[in-house]
Amino acid sequence: MADAGAPFRIEGDTGEWEVVVGLEVHAQITATASKLFSGAATAFGAEPNTQVSLVDAAMPGMLPVPNKECIRQAVRTGMALDAKINRWSRFDRKNYFYADLPQGYQISQLYHPLVGEGEVEVLVDDKDDSSAKTIGIERIHVEQDAGKLMHDQHPTMSYVDLNRSGVALMEIVSRPDMRSPAEAGAYLRKLRAVLRYVGSCDGNMEEGSMRADVNVSVRKPGDEFGTRTETKNVNSVRFVMQVIEHEARRQVELIEAGGTIVQETRLFDPDKGVTRSLRSKEDAHDYRYFPDPDLLPLELDDAFLEECRGSLPELPDAKRKRYEAQGITPYNAGVLTAEVETARWFDALLDAGAEAKQAANWVVAELFGALNRRGESIENNPVTPAAAAELLRLVADGTISGTIAKQVFEIMLESGEGAAAIVEERGLKQTSDTGAIDAEIDRILAANADKVEQYKAGKQALFGFFVGQTMKAMQGKANPQVVNERLRAKLG
Repeated sequence: MADAGAPFRIEGDTGEWEVVVGLEVHAQITATASKLFSGAATAFGAEPNTQVSLVDAAMPGMLPVPNKECIRQAVRTGMALDAKINRWSRFDRKNYFYADLPQGYQISQLYHPLVGEGEVEVLVDDKDDSSAKTIGIERIHVEQDAGKLMHDQHPTMSYVDLNRSGVALMEIVSRPDMRSPAEAGAYLRKLRAVLRYVGSCDGNMEEGSMRADVNVSVRKPGDEFGTRTETKNVNSVRFVMQVIEHEARRQVELIEAGGTIVQETRLFDPDKGVTRSLRSKEDAHDYRYFPDPDLLPLELDDAFLEECRGSLPELPDAKRKRYEAQGITPYNAGVLTAEVETARWFDALLDAGAEAKQAANWVVAELFGALNRRGESIENNPVTPAAAAELLRLVADGTISGTIAKQVFEIMLESGEGAAAIVEERGLKQTSDTGAIDAEIDRILAANADKVEQYKAGKQALFGFFVGQTMKAMQGKANPQVVNERLRAKLG
């Protein structure tokens, strides 16, 4: 995979090529337990065809009724993406035949979507603020999902599961503003984070509640856009990036061999890391769109829009800026805001009295390291924010050293005990007793007379050796500041 910080270029026989990428993200509105036009449930993993209403099955005479909460969540999502909210929008019928589409059409929005233009700012490289880029959003429209075909081992049979039929989707259509797999990955991660902060979609790509159609074309830098292909239903950020790299290289090789790119729909094979042709790409007129005669237009009033905006939480960018203003490094602020659960836990830590910069360093280095070792997430972390704040206060006020704090934290993880109780019961308090510290320093200097001479001759790096030996001799309980002061006094 190409370096995130470098321009993504494909070197062909005829020179450099540039990739042009747009994403159509289908995000299920998981904030509601019912479908877009019926009251049927949407729980993942249910037995086939157990969550299907007469509307979902397209029984004669059944009429759709819009789910207000689905509309509300789509509007909130649009607001979070700084997008234009259209007060008047309309549903259309998109006509096509699939075995898992009982109506023979999908209720979607083409001409008058609920949400118009917006944007997402991404950091292509989390450690480099100069890698920021704004990706335009063309529209967000609301539509119903189709069912699912399940293919038996028998070569002539497939089964239809309509549990997903009618599930509410937001289709978030980007502009073709991305120029590398890394940019597309950053965009998809940021979009997922915003959806999860808002609460409109859980972003679970493995379960299919968020998936992407990947539009890829190539051109010589500065030329007109080339013919694009669309790779359907890609269900991970890593796979999206693989699709872009594979498709770009495939298209360049085909063009330079004298071939022509065909506008088509493709599928991704994650085992082989390649795409393959599925069908020719349809245009809008092929679907014979027309206004759905069973549904009135949606008209949003001021009170509804004000409630939607007032319900939005602090979003990732605003939270990150707030953290940075508290002295947290841009990198740590980015890590802490990447997942909504992490940000909530960290905010609770600050509310419990922890100092922001110290807390951020500890969470990123110590807490995340421990959770990774234990295979745990921050939601089921056995150490509460209040308990962590107590531990950090003991370090800040000099009761224990940073070294001892690591030992205390490990005990907290295993036992669930509080930091102060652990320190008291095990006698782990830090000492500033200059008499005890001086005695250990004298012993160490006497045992390392040769190194003392080298230090006095100018080898200043040995000072760290003496500090380390003193701390080791005192089992990490000596106050590091006092140790440094006494060593400097004795070494002259």
